[in-house]
Amino acid sequence: MLKNILKIILLVPALAWGSANENRIVKEIEPYTRNDIRTPAQMVFNDDGTYLQLSQDGKTIDKYDVASGNKIETLFDATHTREKTVAKIEGFKVFFKGTKILVWTDSKPIYRRSTTARYFVYDLHSRVLMPLADGMDCVQCPVIAPTGHMIAFVYENNIYIRKLDYNTQVAVTTDGKAGSIINGATDWTYEEEFNRLSLMAFTPDNSTLCFVKTNETEVPEYHLPLYAGVCNRNDDYALYPGLLSYKYPVAGANNSKVTLHAYEISNRKIKDIELPDKNIEYIPRIDFIPESDNILVTTLNRNQNRLEIYSVNPKTTISTSVFVEQSDAWILPSAYEELTVMKDGFVIQSNRDEWTHLYKYALNGTLTRTITSGQMDVTAFYGMDAEGNAYYQAATPTPLDRTVWRVDAKGVKTALSKDNGTTDATFSPDCRYAVMSYSDVNTPPVYTLSTSKGKTLRTLVDNADIKAKLTTVATKEFLTVPGQDGLTFNAYVIKPSNFDSTRRYPVIMYQYSGPGSQTVLNKWSVTWEHYFASKGYVVFCLDGRGTGGRGNKFMYSVYKNLGYYETIDQLAGARWLSSQSWVDSKRIGMHGWSYGGYETLMCMQADNSPFAAGVAIAPVTDWRFYDTVYAERYMLTPQQNFDGYRVSAPLNFTQKMNGRLLLMAGTSDDNVHPANTYEYAAALQSDGVLFDMMMFPGKNHSIYGCNARAVVYGNMFRFFNDALTSK
Repeated sequence: MLKNILKIILLVPALAWGSANENRIVKEIEPYTRNDIRTPAQMVFNDDGTYLQLSQDGKTIDKYDVASGNKIETLFDATHTREKTVAKIEGFKVFFKGTKILVWTDSKPIYRRSTTARYFVYDLHSRVLMPLADGMDCVQCPVIAPTGHMIAFVYENNIYIRKLDYNTQVAVTTDGKAGSIINGATDWTYEEEFNRLSLMAFTPDNSTLCFVKTNETEVPEYHLPLYAGVCNRNDDYALYPGLLSYKYPVAGANNSKVTLHAYEISNRKIKDIELPDKNIEYIPRIDFIPESDNILVTTLNRNQNRLEIYSVNPKTTISTSVFVEQSDAWILPSAYEELTVMKDGFVIQSNRDEWTHLYKYALNGTLTRTITSGQMDVTAFYGMDAEGNAYYQAATPTPLDRTVWRVDAKGVKTALSKDNGTTDATFSPDCRYAVMSYSDVNTPPVYTLSTSKGKTLRTLVDNADIKAKLTTVATKEFLTVPGQDGLTFNAYVIKPSNFDSTRRYPVIMYQYSGPGSQTVLNKWSVTWEHYFASKGYVVFCLDGRGTGGRGNKFMYSVYKNLGYYETIDQLAGARWLSSQSWVDSKRIGMHGWSYGGYETLMCMQADNSPFAAGVAIAPVTDWRFYDTVYAERYMLTPQQNFDGYRVSAPLNFTQKMNGRLLLMAGTSDDNVHPANTYEYAAALQSDGVLFDMMMFPGKNHSIYGCNARAVVYGNMFRFFNDALTSK
């Protein structure tokens, strides 16, 4: 009897909906929007077979023996410090031969990744805890000198150096100004698209601090309204909205101008360092070279298809080109984001030969070792030990998996983790030990402490309680789906736990689709998808062309033409679904967030679109609205690729909208601005197209806090429940 009742409810759920049930759904879906995965607290390895770990309550830093796991001593106790006190700390860095610790607390966000915080220096011998900065509450991006005698940091766009030996503080720059000049720290675009929060580096002898000055003066300013809100209410905006203003260069607009400088510690003079190539647009990172007088400076042209690395002597200001990489499309961001500098050279990720691999170069630019090869993409480099063994992660044995490997100097490879599922690792600096994190679709992350030979010393966190609570959650099934021209695509499907192959189910296709991304992965994830499946929906996800893990040809096919092949491939996925006996082809919906929201709109506007309904959250609606670095990496500038921008913009084809549409976005989204959604809504209105829309006041791109995430998916469920299951 109960089975028959459930069938009736799942077939016609719209009949049961009322306001009480609709509101209840937010509470039901909320557990699926949380990340309850537990991770080990911060661990820092020493060279003597010990490690330091921050306690879960943030009050102590304790030393442990790696082999046994036994606690040796407490190095820092927030309840037993002299001079200054803090209730707890959020993180730490050990320096000055292990006798001093930089700790921080009270972090406050600037943008998505950057923060200011209260930093303190703790002396292990005296137990004195002293503020890093004099007369400044919260500062950002501290950089410790190699010998540990000094720490540079940024306050209100200016660089300061704290000399610990003399307990003095020196202003390195004085021209920093909000919206104009940034010294040492980075602007919004560098933070978001290059993953860089600071551009400062000491020379190994402590004689010089090199830094990048960012001049934002000519970058157009962007404005977002601020409201009082409910959670974290700001009464300053109770009657009149406030304004968030910051520099944001849209595609084709002026970027910040970046220049390189060297500050000599002894005489407090700043030298300007001119790099020879006048086409340099970006300096995404600078690194000191251990045991050298030089630093490495990584540069990109505006089209981001030419990467050049210079060895720069700050004393003479002479720069020498040591590495150049050019691409017919774009340079992989991992080439510069994951660049690893050593005393005898550097290791770089490159996809010059179809697949992404690791190459080691001497400091003069001579290739000394091809570390990896073969038909697979390297996805992370962890380091190299004294014997020349290199440690890395690769998309093996299939693009859905991530395996950790060791390869010796002769090219002999050894797997250090399971060969299915996803293993991530954090290695000690000498690569003797690693914290491994393993998960697959059926196993929540298990964190273990291992040796570099792959021997597990012990389990740190197993998250077994999470698996025990979710025994009834439907499992992802991996599929290979056919497309055009003989292509096949990786996909997964989540079916209702009481799946009946004789029924025809409504389907929600979910995707992200962004260049180089992957959504179809063999790793643990319990999200809104599983809730929807529990309510009678089939959830389907496909990685089409442009996504990563399958080599250059597959990924680079979308260059200068975003949205074209991605849409063709999602439509192929929908056609495959329609051919399945358990799918109701008239009740297929699509959902995506950010790039996925963009692709949702592209699919909903496609000729002969099979989608009855779509939900686009924080979508890009015209790449001219998005930032220079990301948009131009894949599309060049609008001036160079006018037609490409025109045909790739959903905003230009709103009259072709098929099916029902729900738009959602945060009004404080500093990444994909709400203007994308508002302009698209205005065009739909002008075309006489009816649609649904929900905005989240004060929420950013992630739409978190104050039940917002649960409301996002609750509203999406209500929408699909009406648009798909009532047909």
